[in-house]
Amino acid sequence: MPPLSWSVNEIFYSIQGEGRHTGMPAVFLRLAGCTMGCEFCDTKYAFAPGTQMNGLQILVELAKFPCKTVVITGGEPAEQDLPGLIAVLKSAGHTVHIETNGAHDCDVSKADFVCVSPKKNVDEKMLQKADVIKLVVGQKTDLKDVEKYYNYENDKTTLYLQPESNLQENIDKCLQLVKNHPTARLSVQLHKLLNVK
Repeated sequence: MPPLSWSVNEIFYSIQGEGRHTGMPAVFLRLAGCTMGCEFCDTKYAFAPGTQMNGLQILVELAKFPCKTVVITGGEPAEQDLPGLIAVLKSAGHTVHIETNGAHDCDVSKADFVCVSPKKNVDEKMLQKADVIKLVVGQKTDLKDVEKYYNYENDKTTLYLQPESNLQENIDKCLQLVKNHPTARLSVQLHKLLNVK
């Protein structure tokens, strides 16, 4: 049986620019491919096929960086063997964070942190597994759609509202939503403000 492999778009070292871990150094393992194709996606370049890498090749790349926290992002990670990749990283002592759109239910129980950023066709089971539910808010966002996610907040799961493209009108909209629902949090894309990848 051939070793497991994943289609990888890029691996890079930076800071987490969004949500609960904003400002924390992390290695980003961006998997290739996403069938959702959102028009406002800021990583459309990850839709294309990537480079096939097995677990050993991925670990060799990760070993080049002084950080043990790995953020698996995309594209959409759950369209590949995400549980298998989590297992490979955990076996090498990495802390594993997941960023997913939540459309595909999969086992993320071994991950240390799960961020679900629902777009369309989100699986309710994934929302229940989330540490953070991150909603991208733009001028076309339906406020009733935002409100339905309030039901998933609990002692484990926090709701973050992120203004699309850091545009001022979207920031204003998020601020008003957070003020009206004070258990939610505002998340701007710090890495874009700092002009870092």
